[in-house]
Amino acid sequence: MKKCFVWLAALCLAACSPKPSLMSPDGRIQLDFSCENGVPSYRVSVDGSPFILPSRLGMEADGQDLGSGFTVRKVRHSHANQTWTQPWGENKTVQDCHKEMTVELENPSGVALLLRFRVFDDGLGFRYEYSLPVDSTVITDELTGFNFAADGDSWSIVGDFESYEKPYRKMRLSDVDNANTPFTFRTDGGLYASVHEAALYDFPELTLRRSEGTSYVAALACDSPSDRRTKALVGKTFQTSWRTVQIAREAVGLVNSSLILNLNEPCAIEDVSWIKPAKYVGVWWGMHLGIEAWYDDGRHGATTENAKRYIDFAAANNVDGVLFEGWNDGWETWGNGESFNFTKPAPDFDFDEVLRYADSKGVAYILHHETGGNVLDYESQLDTALDWASSYGIHYLKTGYAGWLLAGHYHHSQYGVRHYQKVAEEAASRQIMIDAHEPIKPTGIRRTWPNFMTREGARGMEWNAWSTGIDPAHHEILPYTRLLAGPMDYTPGVFDIEYRSIEGDPRLKVWNGLSATECRVPTTLAKQIANWVVLYSPLQMACDLVDNYEGHPAFQFFRDFDADCDWSKALQGEIGEYISVVRRSGDRFFYGATTDASGRTLTEKLDFLQPGIRYHATIYADAPDTDWQTNPYAYVITEREVTDDDTLEVVLAPGGGQAITFIPVSH
Repeated sequence: MKKCFVWLAALCLAACSPKPSLMSPDGRIQLDFSCENGVPSYRVSVDGSPFILPSRLGMEADGQDLGSGFTVRKVRHSHANQTWTQPWGENKTVQDCHKEMTVELENPSGVALLLRFRVFDDGLGFRYEYSLPVDSTVITDELTGFNFAADGDSWSIVGDFESYEKPYRKMRLSDVDNANTPFTFRTDGGLYASVHEAALYDFPELTLRRSEGTSYVAALACDSPSDRRTKALVGKTFQTSWRTVQIAREAVGLVNSSLILNLNEPCAIEDVSWIKPAKYVGVWWGMHLGIEAWYDDGRHGATTENAKRYIDFAAANNVDGVLFEGWNDGWETWGNGESFNFTKPAPDFDFDEVLRYADSKGVAYILHHETGGNVLDYESQLDTALDWASSYGIHYLKTGYAGWLLAGHYHHSQYGVRHYQKVAEEAASRQIMIDAHEPIKPTGIRRTWPNFMTREGARGMEWNAWSTGIDPAHHEILPYTRLLAGPMDYTPGVFDIEYRSIEGDPRLKVWNGLSATECRVPTTLAKQIANWVVLYSPLQMACDLVDNYEGHPAFQFFRDFDADCDWSKALQGEIGEYISVVRRSGDRFFYGATTDASGRTLTEKLDFLQPGIRYHATIYADAPDTDWQTNPYAYVITEREVTDDDTLEVVLAPGGGQAITFIPVSH
């Protein structure tokens, strides 16, 4: 009788006990956990209002129940409030203030699951940490739900496992069938949010699939077109990346969030002194325009003579490095059983002489490895190729995977994720920094592996050379979507917006379906300058043919610009409409503002400047008659002295922008 009473008392206590919950440090965001009938779930409220309604948690696997039958064994709470530093980034000092809850569960199948939740003032993250009764299994699906409480407008690309270079769509949240992440939206109640993931190492990428209404479920990248069931191969213990939701009251609050970085581990590289941001130019744009080629068909771009010309330009214009695409042997096989040689220069490219010349001018050599997606061939040469580059003292490497599949696997599959990380870690062991094109999307791993500096992973400048181009609002969507994940090598800086310099060039050929003479860049010249600030990358390119910069007064901005910033802040903006950003490098500030196809005027307080200091402001602005369609080249440069007490009226032409350097007058 006594034992029965104790059992009943315990049952009543459990029934009356509050469900495990977690509150953000500022008390605005609350996450509640539940495990009803053995099925774990969570819900989120913001400022007391429902934001995510009860949503299921768990995985599905072959022969293992990873999503039901669970009993809660233990709940723990902890908190953290610390600052940490990084060798480069939008902000070199980052505040990490969060509360954490771990929930330990177990089911009769012998599956142990630890759910780790963290809530910050700017959002939340959670991940799965499983321990299985078998040595290995196949993950076939993920059950994680995102049942949003309200409809709204969203900005996303389709959930494609092969490419992120898709046009962005503005759609109602309830109309999007599937999407890649970051998946950004604004609820009808005015709350901004973005779903993504952090610390993706050994798992396929996360995408979202709408189930009904405004309810979404996680959809993992499958392995290959021939195996769409297999999502991941896991061992006895495994953990996923963090599933993240950034939350803000203003659009720029998403841009200023450090949540993704804070969910990654501290730096794994002991000596980071060799990891340095850089500005660069390159033998690259001519190939995309079709007046040069990656291999010698009579138009080869990467020749010894051309290389020296670019090196001379970099040395004379305060540019740190030069990229050479097409420097190596094997480009003639691209698209037809790719077989590149990563230690053999092309016959008309004297590698030793070019490197000697660059060293003599104090210019860094940026190596290029295009794989065409043939990662088996690339991995067979990887150690030799990286050792060879290291023996020459090369620290910068751009990689490319422009091809269908990676040895039969999707680019964003678990196989792809593992490959990109392997290259980054092997490069780190040789003090080489990576700029990856056609990559897996960034998830904050740059905190742990800061040599993985930047990536493409979205529709970049090159699309303007051989396609119908990019919508003028694209640059006002990227900061609130793709760039929330991490830096992007968008390659801004085209000054010859309508490609007038190549008109009548006998070398011009159509190589990708549309002639460059039928294309253009959908911005004003001032917006191209402003994008060097707005579209953040620690490796920032001035992508145009250097002939178009020679003697151009507006190129002074790039000469003065410093890609190695210490502090950044997005000041104001709306998704797909406009944005303004300021970055500080040492005692200098660089400001950029851009707009979509609508002209507008921003009122900008300069209270971000250091008090008590007068600054010489050089303003690169659209002219009064500038328009991206009819008069894109018109610009004006003005100068004035300002302090932190001043306010500027920033006038942006349709499709335009404005960039400003603020330099202390004592300089």
